[in-house]
Amino acid sequence: MSKAFTKEAELSTDEILPAEQTLPVGSKNYMTPAGYERLKQELLHLIDTERPEVVRIVSWAASNGDRSENGDYLYGKKRLREIDRRIRFLTKRLDQAEIVDPGQREATDQIFFGATVTYAEPDGTEQTITIVGMDEVDPGRGFVSWISPVARALLKAREGDSVLLRLPQGNYSLEILSVAYHAID
Repeated sequence: MSKAFTKEAELSTDEILPAEQTLPVGSKNYMTPAGYERLKQELLHLIDTERPEVVRIVSWAASNGDRSENGDYLYGKKRLREIDRRIRFLTKRLDQAEIVDPGQREATDQIFFGATVTYAEPDGTEQTITIVGMDEVDPGRGFVSWISPVARALLKAREGDSVLLRLPQGNYSLEILSVAYHAID
C-alpha cells in the first residue's frame, strides 16, 4: 500500500515534526528544571483534563446517531488525535530529557548549556541570551536553543573571546562580554 494511504496517527513522531524540533542524532535532550516542569505540567493537563473532556464530547456525539455529518463527533475525533500525538511527543521528550540546572553550576567564564551570555554584534549592539533546551525557546525572553547557530558559535568559548557566527547571510564576529549562570524560571 502506498504511504499516501496510511493514517496520520500511524506516523512516528519524528516523521511529523518540523526539522527544528527533532533532536540531532546521538545527542541528549538537554533541559532546565523549569522547562522540564512546564512540559510535565502540560502532559498532565492533557492526560487528566483535556483528553477526558474530549472523550466525553465524542462519546456524547457518537450516541446521537449518524456520525458522518456530526460536527461534534468529527471535530472531537480530530482533536483527540492531536491530543494523543502531543501526549506521545511530550512523553518521548520527557523520557529523553537530561536535566541540567544552571543555578547549580560552579562559576566559570566558559559557555555551556544554561549560560546567560551578553555579546556585542559587529555594529556594536549588545545582545543577552540564555542557552536553553529545544522545547524552552522563547525569543521574547532571550531564550535560544542550544542547537541554534548563535548558541553553537558561543558554546565552549570564554568571556572576552571573539567567535565567528556563520549564517547564510554571511559570517559575523561576536565579542563575548559576560557569562553568568543562574536559575531559570
